[in-house]
Amino acid sequence: MSGFEKPVVVPIGDVLDLHTFRPGEVESLLADYFDECLKAGITCVRVIHGKGTGALKKKVWSVLARNPKVKGFHDAPPQAGGWGATIVYLKTEKTDM
Repeated sequence: MSGFEKPVVVPIGDVLDLHTFRPGEVESLLADYFDECLKAGITCVRVIHGKGTGALKKKVWSVLARNPKVKGFHDAPPQAGGWGATIVYLKTEKTDM
């Protein structure tokens, strides 16, 4: 045995909280997350980046603007985090590509 336990499979959901990730991980994390969401049939997600100084939000929005799988995005409504979270709409292969 290698000393490592089997990986834990976490079900994909429509909310991603970035508080535990470093800014340098955001681009690849979002790309991988969007791939898994689309595989699961999820086309609208909420990305929580927090309010803070706004630097992480700026990074997230920059990544979203360049990602070809993103159809659109905007601030979350107040009850879902306001400007501390972003609602992201993903393209579906059949209708948006």
